[in-house]
Amino acid sequence: MAELGRALASPLVSDTEIRPEPAAEPAEPAWLALNRANWNERVPIHAASRAYDLTGFVADGRARPAFELAELGDVAGKRLLHLQCHIGTDTLSWARAGARVTGLDFSAPAIEVARGLAEQIGATGARFVVSDVYNAVTALDHAVYDVVYTGIGALCWLPDIGRWARTVADLIAPGGCLYLVEFHPVTDMFDADGTTVRLDYFNGEAQVWDGEFTYTDGAKLENATVTHQFAHPLGEIVSSLIAAGLRLEFLHEFDFSMFQRFEELEEHDGRFVFPADRPRMPLLYSLRAAKPNA
Repeated sequence: MAELGRALASPLVSDTEIRPEPAAEPAEPAWLALNRANWNERVPIHAASRAYDLTGFVADGRARPAFELAELGDVAGKRLLHLQCHIGTDTLSWARAGARVTGLDFSAPAIEVARGLAEQIGATGARFVVSDVYNAVTALDHAVYDVVYTGIGALCWLPDIGRWARTVADLIAPGGCLYLVEFHPVTDMFDADGTTVRLDYFNGEAQVWDGEFTYTDGAKLENATVTHQFAHPLGEIVSSLIAAGLRLEFLHEFDFSMFQRFEELEEHDGRFVFPADRPRMPLLYSLRAAKPNA
């Protein structure tokens, strides 16, 4: 009876029982989880590949392409953030040019490789952070940079280009700029032969691919073979940057690529171009967009 009396004297439901459940963490979008798993699996393949040649990278002082150095200008002493930096070779090339670099990527294994490379080349000031692009502002503690750089093959992994542009604008210091070098979106329309039109230029829906090979030599992917990629017309990219408050300083289109995007491209002096008797299309573009001084 004493046990019953204590029970009746207590609240019918304890505090712990009526406390609402904590809000669940928002589920990671499927496209992000699949793409991260795919890139995580690519890391050891890329790190061991002839294409990346990390031993050579450490030894030879590899620099950025001449056109990038000419377009961006002197970066010595500037704070440079590289979004979607993968294993950090491009980031560390900017460090070799004198920039104070930070690399950000959503793949923790990739960032580990990047940190190891920085140590090997003596880039003690280089910082590498694990985060997806859309959470970069928080992951970087609201720091701002003189240059935000994004390199080839990055934007196709992002579904919302307007959100990307706003994130970039938040990361740029007043007077700083975005410098973007990318595959020209026209090239996304074509099959590997560079002649057959395969995809709709304006289709913004996710393109779901299942492929067991990455873009380098080396082993096949064994598990995470499915990716979601997204096409963004050039007008959408430029307009999104302007809407985010940036001022377009230039937009350049190039008839060469740094990679053999199509089968018939020929290599000349480290650049891949169409044969001389073949009509050309733009293969790369670059742009610089500045943030006005406050």
